[in-house]
Amino acid sequence: MLGFVRRLLGLAAPAPEISAEHWQRVERTLPFLDYLPPQDRGRLRDMALELLRRKEFHGAQGLQLDDDMLLAIALQACLPVLNIGLQAYDGWVGVVVYPGDFVIPRRIVDEAGVLHEYDDEVLGEAWEGGPVLLSWFGEDDGPAGVNVVIHEFAHKLDMENGGVDGLPRLRPGMSRAAWADAFEGAYVAFCDEVDRGAETDIDPYGAEHPGEFFAVVSEAFFESPGRLRARFPAVYAQLAQFYGLDPAARELRERAGATSEEPPHG
Repeated sequence: MLGFVRRLLGLAAPAPEISAEHWQRVERTLPFLDYLPPQDRGRLRDMALELLRRKEFHGAQGLQLDDDMLLAIALQACLPVLNIGLQAYDGWVGVVVYPGDFVIPRRIVDEAGVLHEYDDEVLGEAWEGGPVLLSWFGEDDGPAGVNVVIHEFAHKLDMENGGVDGLPRLRPGMSRAAWADAFEGAYVAFCDEVDRGAETDIDPYGAEHPGEFFAVVSEAFFESPGRLRARFPAVYAQLAQFYGLDPAARELRERAGATSEEPPHG
């Protein structure tokens, strides 16, 4: 940890205000933040700084966490709770960041009582009541179509309701029955697509378990909302209520604006 983050965490003199240029440099690496309403950008930045105050960030295997890395992780982690609140991440402290994917030793006893031990190569993992483990890749080195931070922090939201089952603690006024109708039908259809080897706009890892499906569609909700809304409109509608955002509408406006600014051909 370097610079202002050390001061933010009380490891040095008081932190100065972060410059607009610094925020913009980090946010340029996260283009999906443009799908937020402009008035929400400041709230997200403030929440990211508060998350850095509340949690303990550690680099694993010699990884040195710099200010840009910490800000990028915090901004993404706070995006799902922007309209829910940081209290959704209470009850645990640590965020451990690895340089790329990493291995977790597993011990599983099958139905016959036989113990199986193996090494599981993963991009991230969230532990109930424990830390979030994340992989960090250099620019253009990470796996395409995967947002590890949003995925793992979506699991933390799922765990608020007990375990990882794809049913987080819904916001007031939301219907469990409507959530179940939307997600169960979409999950069955998605698993069928993956089993048939069909091309999917959503990470096929979501077919592993309903909890993974929730985390994967949460990634898509923030990164490629138009695709998610087109493929699973009922799921998108439930997530829009849950997260209190409509990024697909902003994505459409951003693309329309970019098109209108293109010079005429000829």
